[in-house]
Amino acid sequence: MLAIGEFSRLTHLSVRTLRRYHEAGLLEPASVDDATGYRSYGADQIPIAQVIHRLRELDVPLPDVQRILRSPDPRTRAALVADHLQRLEAQLDRTRAAVASLQRLLRPDPAPADVELRAVPAVTVAAVEDDVAHDEVIAWYAGAMAELDVAVKEPTGVPGGLYDNALFEDGRGHVLVYRPTADPPRSGRVRPVTLPAVELAVTTHHGEHDDIDVTYGLLGAWVVANALAVAGPVRETYLVGPRDTADPSAWRTEIGWPVFRVAPR
Repeated sequence: MLAIGEFSRLTHLSVRTLRRYHEAGLLEPASVDDATGYRSYGADQIPIAQVIHRLRELDVPLPDVQRILRSPDPRTRAALVADHLQRLEAQLDRTRAAVASLQRLLRPDPAPADVELRAVPAVTVAAVEDDVAHDEVIAWYAGAMAELDVAVKEPTGVPGGLYDNALFEDGRGHVLVYRPTADPPRSGRVRPVTLPAVELAVTTHHGEHDDIDVTYGLLGAWVVANALAVAGPVRETYLVGPRDTADPSAWRTEIGWPVFRVAPR
């Protein structure tokens, strides 16, 4: 048997941590002296202590550690660990995206947006539309675009979307995604929709969409500087996206704000 101090040195876990694991029911000593309360551990508990240490280093919550240790099925244990690792990877991706966006914002002389005014004629497209919560847009977009891909046999251009102002202001608003085609079908949620003619202030966002709000901000600053006002839903056109290439650096998204000239005061 190993005294708690010896077990601590062998596992690189402090005595205080071992006591906490005991109290939490994660790692109970092989024996506890009734008179002194001294804890003793078996050599066969060293691997278990090391597993707990690794799981805690990965910020696995204590209840999840307990489930992993108590599961008799190796596949169940592996699945629990894999689920947590996926959550960590998603969190890491969000952190990296936030860091890249912050670095872009903190540049001493950020490059101004390259903006053009573009007159867009009315066009009838195949579309799916609905009122959507802001945090559900990505999932809704994926489902709607999958329906469009099935329904539109011969697209005549790249896909796009219209996003109502309320989506950003209130957290829920009207969203429409579309595919241009010569003969828009009716199938499921897919319907022909005529997009009205509009004048757009257009700029292109390069790369992933995690920091697309920065490009939105640059476009908005240009609109204000040129005495224009925004009128109507924002339009996005997906020139190159995940459906075209797995390389995020190659993605290109046009952002178009419907605008009109503000009369001088």
